[in-house]
Amino acid sequence: MARRPAPPSASAGSSLGTPSTAATAPRAARSPRGSSRGAAERRVDVREWASGIRLSAFSVIMLSLVVLGAWVLVPTLGTYIDQRQKIAALEHSIQVSEDEITALQKERERWNDPAYITTQARERLYYVKPGEVVYLIDNDLDPAALPQEQGPVSDTLEEKPSDWMPQLLRTLTSAGLSDTAVVAR
Repeated sequence: MARRPAPPSASAGSSLGTPSTAATAPRAARSPRGSSRGAAERRVDVREWASGIRLSAFSVIMLSLVVLGAWVLVPTLGTYIDQRQKIAALEHSIQVSEDEITALQKERERWNDPAYITTQARERLYYVKPGEVVYLIDNDLDPAALPQEQGPVSDTLEEKPSDWMPQLLRTLTSAGLSDTAVVAR
């Protein structure tokens, strides 16, 4: 990148308009670009770079206006993004509500159909027409859907289901009706 020449200064003896010989001296001492050192030799002299920047009052004012504009617009931009997200969420909510409304309208239209009402009355309330016979089937589940009985806990111990009340009555009756009594001594 070629460097722009500095504008001529107001006074011939001023060192501001022309680069100093001290700044150009290291440039002349450098070796050509094709050397083995490469990037280490291509260092930028900060003083030379800074002397090339010319700041006028107009540039300072424009830079401060850009900074002020960024300072004012960044929170506004955050608010804008937040509001756009809320608007998108509300639009999605409106779409869901409209879908629910259309589903409810379709259901209302079905309830206006006498055949649908008759079908629902038969299925839900078990209504029949006069002269019809209704058969209700209890336990019509698939055997695979029924709960399985619990198997024995172990091979050696098994609990037998028993009703204790008839056994108690049999024991009392047999004890009361026996002919012989054994006296314990």
